[in-house]
Amino acid sequence: MGRFEEDLRQSLAESNDEYRRLAAEHASCESRLHELQGKAILDDTERLESVNIKKQKLQLKDRMEAILRQHLEREAGARLPH
Repeated sequence: MGRFEEDLRQSLAESNDEYRRLAAEHASCESRLHELQGKAILDDTERLESVNIKKQKLQLKDRMEAILRQHLEREAGARLPH
């Protein structure tokens, strides 16, 4: 990921409520996943939780990327000569 993209993600996290909420949920999922991965043995419930968290993380990441793409497209459209 380039510096521009990192800066844009940071800007969206500061200015876009939905992006900020998604990023917080993603971080929460990541934290719980690390907890589960730190256990030597997972019971069936924890294994299912782990699978569900991974799916949720992907959905959150997909939505965050969609917001990023929309923002980039608007930026590119604003720079085109009229």
